[in-house]
Amino acid sequence: RTSASSLIGNVPAMASPAGIVALLGLAASLFSETATAYYLPGSFPNEYRSNATLRVKVNSLTSTATELPYAYYTLPLCQPAEGVKNMAENLGEMLLGDRIENSPYVFQMHVEERGHIICTMPGLTAEQTEALALKIKEDYRVNMILDNMPVTTASLGAAYGDILTGFPLGFVQDEKVYINNHLMFNVLVHKVLPRPGENYTAGPGYMVVGFEVMTCSVASSRIVSGSPVECGEDKEEVVEGKQITYTFGVTWELSETQWVMRWDAYLKMEGSQVHWFSILNSFMVVCFLSGIIFVIMLKTVRRDLTQYEEIIQETPEDTREDSGWKLVSGDVFRAPRRASRLCMYCGSGVQIMGMVCATIIFAAFGFMSPASRGSLLTSMVVLYLLLGIGAGYSAVRLLGIMVGKTDGWKVLCWQVACFFPGTCFIIMTCINILLWHVGSSGAVPLSVYFSLIFLWFCISVPLTLIGGYMASCLAPVEYPVRTNQIPRQIPEQRFSAIGLIVGAGILPFGTVFIELYFIMSSIWLHHVYYVFGFLFMVFLFLVIICGEVAVVLTYVQLCSEDYRWWWRSFWSSGSVAIYCFIYAIGYLIFDLDHLSQGGLPSLAMYMGYMTIVVFAVYVSTGTVGFLSSFLFNYMIFSSVKMD
Repeated sequence: RTSASSLIGNVPAMASPAGIVALLGLAASLFSETATAYYLPGSFPNEYRSNATLRVKVNSLTSTATELPYAYYTLPLCQPAEGVKNMAENLGEMLLGDRIENSPYVFQMHVEERGHIICTMPGLTAEQTEALALKIKEDYRVNMILDNMPVTTASLGAAYGDILTGFPLGFVQDEKVYINNHLMFNVLVHKVLPRPGENYTAGPGYMVVGFEVMTCSVASSRIVSGSPVECGEDKEEVVEGKQITYTFGVTWELSETQWVMRWDAYLKMEGSQVHWFSILNSFMVVCFLSGIIFVIMLKTVRRDLTQYEEIIQETPEDTREDSGWKLVSGDVFRAPRRASRLCMYCGSGVQIMGMVCATIIFAAFGFMSPASRGSLLTSMVVLYLLLGIGAGYSAVRLLGIMVGKTDGWKVLCWQVACFFPGTCFIIMTCINILLWHVGSSGAVPLSVYFSLIFLWFCISVPLTLIGGYMASCLAPVEYPVRTNQIPRQIPEQRFSAIGLIVGAGILPFGTVFIELYFIMSSIWLHHVYYVFGFLFMVFLFLVIICGEVAVVLTYVQLCSEDYRWWWRSFWSSGSVAIYCFIYAIGYLIFDLDHLSQGGLPSLAMYMGYMTIVVFAVYVSTGTVGFLSSFLFNYMIFSSVKMD
């Protein structure tokens, strides 16, 4: 933890928008006494001596069958003597549905237990019995944390796919429901060798490098205080009115794994060859489209310009006739319909694209540690808020370019600031109403809800207005050609515009669909995803391909004497969202077919959050296509000599 005030002396004078964002980020940190920085895995080890106390935390109960998390103590389970205390650390954890709390599971370093009784719960009521049995039938898993390490039900040396975080709450056998009331923990520790000059009078230190558990169901009648608990044929059935005794054992195992490498077992990459195939697939698509762009730019456009120059020199002015894309030179920069709406979309797209790009870069360099739960989502929220200045600047600047004036820039900035966040809040509110009704911890708490609204209006909106004001003070951009007063008549087109737009999204989607599977599995099947280097390369290819697809279709459209390219360039690259939505539906049907067990809340949560993601993809990729087409048109028409 670093004092924020100690950093002030190192901040240089910055006048650029990036500098302003950096200063605002630093100023925001001054509202708290200290600022916690992101850290790489293996930066802040905790060293324990023999007999030192280690406390286990519990997280939300989770299930891939319903995707609805529930707080641990919503079920009749043993509670700590000092009372339940919320131990969530950041905004991202709350948004993800994590509810980290203390627990009655307490260990002593290198002190083994065989049958420690935690508590005996009184007879289950009918309501408690029904709730406990339902959670077991829905395959809910208990998630525990020791020294920031999640518990796993298999050896950490197992292959990928065998390591599952958490352990099953119970099981169903012969139509009877049993609870796993005895836990056998195995804690892997690494012995710390004394450093030169250090005095180890208290004995050597140990660092936790692994946390494993085996579960079994033991009839409470067989549990005797002070005696080891052995798993056998007699199991603890969940029956109304029955008392359940919860016990645990713990063993300690020395490991050669160093503390800085303890996350490697969790981050084993599934199918590295598949990731490389995804990169190769994207690279081939980029090369193909780049070749087309190369042919268009260096052969077709250059040849057209050469022929046009020859016509100008050899043909009298009153007999000249243009052909191809040069025919629309007087209309190509004619302001589109609903120009302010297009500017609003592009401003939001710049903000989303900047947030995603910055987040992936930070994660690729290791600043988003998996040990810091929720840090990825927290950083995305913070970056989105701070990048409001870029959204306002780009939206107002585009408005000035399209219509030649920036009147009404304040209204546009408010539209940009409220467009995408407002859409997200509406969808999240509908989802939360359902989750609150069923008591799921996936519902965002009201305190966090109002905190997000406060951050939205106190940080994002003012920054958007500042960016818009900066853009409104700039001189308008001069087009390379003049716009005619009377619009040119557009001839009948040979190809359907809708077909071209929808078909354009196939190539961008083809570059990401392989990586998209791993991302979806990470979100909905609780797999660990940490190959951000691959993700950054795929993201880079996606941006390039979206721009190239939009440029190719814009050139084809102009050659057909159709100058209505503004919105179509946005739609053509943004159409990748159509295929992402279809993929999300297919993933729900074929990979999450069991999600129907959770009923309407589960389906609504999945479809709601995937709708937000798909909408963000549409706005951001559409912005990339539009900006690429605008730069392409500005460049080629700058090379044409017009009267």
